[in-house]
This record gives sequence, C-alpha cells and structure tokens, in this order.
Amino acid sequence: MEENNVRELYAEIIRTLISRGMTITTMESCTGGLIASLLTDTEGASAALRGAYVTYSNEAKKAAGVPAEILDRYGVYSKETARSMAERCRAAFGADIGIGVTGTFGNTDPANGDSVPGEVYAAVATESGTKVLLLKLPVMASRFSYKLAAASAVAGMVSESLAARTDHERDEREDNIVELEDMVLDQTVD
Repeated sequence: MEENNVRELYAEIIRTLISRGMTITTMESCTGGLIASLLTDTEGASAALRGAYVTYSNEAKKAAGVPAEILDRYGVYSKETARSMAERCRAAFGADIGIGVTGTFGNTDPANGDSVPGEVYAAVATESGTKVLLLKLPVMASRFSYKLAAASAVAGMVSESLAARTDHERDEREDNIVELEDMVLDQTVD
C-alpha cells in the first residue's frame, strides 16, 4: 500500500461527502490524527469534516465523552471502546459519520494491560449503526506504516458505508476480524 493510494481513497471520500452534503468526524488514538489529516488533504474538506479528536490518553478519551465504565470494563484496546469513540464523536459534532480508532502498534503499552502489539480496533458509526473491525497488523518498519495501514482499512470501511447508503442498505452490526498478514506496504516515508 502506498501513501498516495491511501490519500486518493480519502480524497474520494471527501468528494463523495461534499457531493452528498454529508459530514464526518474522527476520534483517534493510535493513528494520532492521521485520518483527520488525510481527510483535510482535499480542497474543500471543511464542508465535510466537522472536527476531530486525538485522544491518545485514557483521560483524553474520557474528556471527549467515552464513559470511564467502558474503559474500566472492556479496556482501552477493545471493540467497545472503538465503538464508543465513533459514536461519541459523531454525536458531539452532529456528523453523519463518526470514526473511532484505538489499538497498539509495534510495542506493548505498559500503562494498559489489554495491549496486544499489532491489534487495532476501528469503528465507523452512522445513522444505521456502528461497524467495528479488529485489524491484525503484521510487524512493520515504522509507526507511520502502522498508522497508514490502519487508515487504509478505515477508508475501506467508510467507502463501504457510503456505498451501502447509496444502495439504501442498512449497515450490519457485526464485528469482523481482518488479517493483514499478506499486505505489501511501502515502507518509505518522505
């Protein structure tokens, strides 16, 4: 996966949102705001992106509306937390689509016992419901490569949601596991 390909996926998402008069927001942890950044790389993105949170710490997640009970009961790296992140940011900004991403990249987080390197939970919330994916990422050369892989998977989820909306289908509320072991990633960073 090349960085330019991921940028083009987000450019298409923004163009689609603008053409439909729809809005989007994010609450990101491990991706550190990369998804919001990719969304704003397209001219006119302010018509679609309502705002974004980078909630790298548990305290930031709580301040942005993720209930402490969810973090305490399920852990910060869980489908429940990703779901709450997506739903809370969508509600806070009154957006059509909310994105939540939490997980661990190449190392274990000593502050959180549920940290599993390479596991990332990504959620997309719409009026039809919230879909959560567990991404199992292979060992990568850099944190940016991990972020880009997660952002690529989220772009696919958002695109799928937009396609389902076009077809007047309801999003399924099921959780899936995506194995990305065979992905070929461009390891270069400009």
